[in-house]
Amino acid sequence: MFLNYFKIICNEWHSRVSYYISTNFLTGFKGYFINMRLHLKLSPNSEAVPFDHMHDLIAVLHNWLGWNEEHDAMSLYSMGWLKGGVKQKDHLWFPNGADWQLSFYNKDMAMKLLNGLMDEPEVIYGMRVYESRMQITPDFGGHFRFKVASPVLARNVRDDFTRQHLTFKDEEADAALTRVLRKKLEKAGYETKDREVMVGFDRSYPGAKTKLVDIKGSKMRASMCPVIVQGTPEAVQFAWNVGVGELTGSGFGALW
Repeated sequence: MFLNYFKIICNEWHSRVSYYISTNFLTGFKGYFINMRLHLKLSPNSEAVPFDHMHDLIAVLHNWLGWNEEHDAMSLYSMGWLKGGVKQKDHLWFPNGADWQLSFYNKDMAMKLLNGLMDEPEVIYGMRVYESRMQITPDFGGHFRFKVASPVLARNVRDDFTRQHLTFKDEEADAALTRVLRKKLEKAGYETKDREVMVGFDRSYPGAKTKLVDIKGSKMRASMCPVIVQGTPEAVQFAWNVGVGELTGSGFGALW
């Protein structure tokens, strides 16, 4: 018997995170927990959170992970943006705390992150992790429309090797998204049939918009628009974990 969610509760008295179900239990079912999503709950902030805070979250993520082969490589994981923020003049405030989702193709990497946040539950601007839930990857079938938890970045390389930013308004963006996901599937060792997956923006969505994201001075135009993934059920599940488009490990293209 398996539970779909596993809780990890933060013990504020000891500033530690204690397992609701032990790491040993999860490791015992290594074949079952191939990939997973973590839902982190954060306490309210004590300092103003700037709009451009993604680089701070990236730093926290890599601090928890420590050295890993995914750093500066094609990411087989994705991170969403913080949910629950309220705009106040030139910053954000999270009066009820925040929700943060992190998804991993590699279960071992997820467990490594959990060990890291056990030692250092502090996140940014006074927020701390006080609860974490593990979600096993659902079965979406071979065709699924995903909402996005962070803007989707699609780019092409021009003849002069500069990068062209593509949005949901550009038809060629679908080919760019498909190309990246197929490369990730290949890197992860998926079969040829899985690498025939297709990704495209749902241009029928009336609320689609673009967003200019600034990460330490690097400005990138990305799309807040649902995407449709078609392929084998395994490829669709893979997309849910690793995200779509470029820089999924830096806060782009997370799905839900």
